[in-house]
Amino acid sequence: MDWLGIAYTVSVWLLPVLLAVTFHEAAHGWMAWRLGDDTAYRLGRVTFNPLRHIDSFGTVLLPGLMLLGSGGTMMFGYAKPVPVNFAGLRQPRRDMVLVALAGPGSNLVLALVAAASIHLLALLSGDVYQWVGLNLVNAVRINLLLCVFNMLPIPPLDGGRVAVGLLPGALGRQLARLERLGMVIILAGVFILPWIGGKIGVDLNVFWWFVGLPTEYLMQAVFIVTGHGA
Repeated sequence: MDWLGIAYTVSVWLLPVLLAVTFHEAAHGWMAWRLGDDTAYRLGRVTFNPLRHIDSFGTVLLPGLMLLGSGGTMMFGYAKPVPVNFAGLRQPRRDMVLVALAGPGSNLVLALVAAASIHLLALLSGDVYQWVGLNLVNAVRINLLLCVFNMLPIPPLDGGRVAVGLLPGALGRQLARLERLGMVIILAGVFILPWIGGKIGVDLNVFWWFVGLPTEYLMQAVFIVTGHGA
C-alpha cells in the first residue's frame, strides 16, 4: 500500500473537510442563537474551533473508510449535530426551517469562496501551487456534497427538518417520525445497497444518484459563476 500517497491525499482533504463541517454546525448554532435559542451558544458550539464539533464516527472514521474504499478519490463526513431547542425559537415552525438551511447555506458560500480563490493560484508555483489547488478544488467538492447531502428530505438531515417545517401539520408529523430511523436509512443507502448491488450485478449506488450526480452539476454551475469558463 502506498502510505505516502495516502498521506498526501489525506493532506488535501483534511482541511476542506474540517472547515466544511465546522462552518456547517457553527452556522446552525449561530442562526438558532439569533432567532432566540441560546442552547448551542451556552454550550460553546457557536465557534469555528473544529475540536468543539468533531464526531468520532462522522468526522474521523467515516471519512477514513470512504477514502480507503474509494482508493483515495473521495472523502466525506459530518460533525456532531448542534443542539437546538426549537421551543426556544421565537417562531418555532418558521425558525426551524431557517436554522436547518443555515448549515447547507454556509457550505454553498464556502464552495463559492473556494472556487473564486482558485484565481489566486497564479501567485503560486510548483508543489505549493498543486497542493493549494487540490485543497481548493476539494473544498468546492466537499462543501457542495455536504450541501446536497444535507438537503435530502430525510430527518434528521437538514432537508428533512425543512420538509417537516414546510409540510402541512399532519404530513410534517409523519415525516418527523422517521427521525429515529433516518441515519439507518442513510447508512444503508451509502454502504449496504451498493454492496448488495455489487453482489448481484445491479447498480444500487443511490448515494451517487441523489448526491454525487447533483453535486457534479452544481460544481459546474459554481465554477461558471466564479469565472472558470462555461
